[in-house]
Amino acid sequence: MSVLEALLVVQEHDTAADRLRHRRATLAERTELEASEAALAELEPVLADLRRRHDELSADERRLDDEARSLEEKAAAVEKTMYSGEVSSPRELQAMQADVGQLRRHRERVEERELEVMEARDALDTELADAEQSFEPARGESARLRAALASQEEMIAGELTAQTQARAAAAAGVPAELLALYERCRAKARGVGVARLAGTTCQGCHLAIPATEAERIRRQPPDHVSHCDNCGCILVAS
Repeated sequence: MSVLEALLVVQEHDTAADRLRHRRATLAERTELEASEAALAELEPVLADLRRRHDELSADERRLDDEARSLEEKAAAVEKTMYSGEVSSPRELQAMQADVGQLRRHRERVEERELEVMEARDALDTELADAEQSFEPARGESARLRAALASQEEMIAGELTAQTQARAAAAAGVPAELLALYERCRAKARGVGVARLAGTTCQGCHLAIPATEAERIRRQPPDHVSHCDNCGCILVAS
């Protein structure tokens, strides 16, 4: 095999590797995962806000319940003192009765407020449950897509490793100067550094070169380097 034929094998592996990289970058799972994570990113702050508000209402409910209990305990303590016989002054008893009434009216207002908070929390419970019901499947779908993407990337990585190793084996028989020239041509011609000349057509750019030029290339020694007039890649005559 001539060095130019070996270079064609290098090109085959480079092209295969380029396709694998493109495939990895354009995996459907990647696009789907991005969309899924974008949806999660929108849901997360909504869910966090609902949970924060739920916690605040629950804390308010507990605080109001404690306050109502405390007021009732104070009223009951005053009543106990009133009926214990320890206080005999009518004026003092009247004042204590007024305190009991004030404490219980205050407790009623606190309980009304507690009821409002409970109703608000109940409504928020429903809203939070609906949001969590939407969030959990979305999170599960993201996890599934992430695993599927990782599996696809792992498979492509294995194929890339095989192409890299095969490319290295093929390149071992190509002089370093020719490989460097090939890389320069490849960079200029969008990934094609060497191509077969079929008839008068360059298989790299699929454009025709003059018949006289094609004939001249075919008369050259097997390892002579010629270039396509159109794309600049190295041509290997059939």
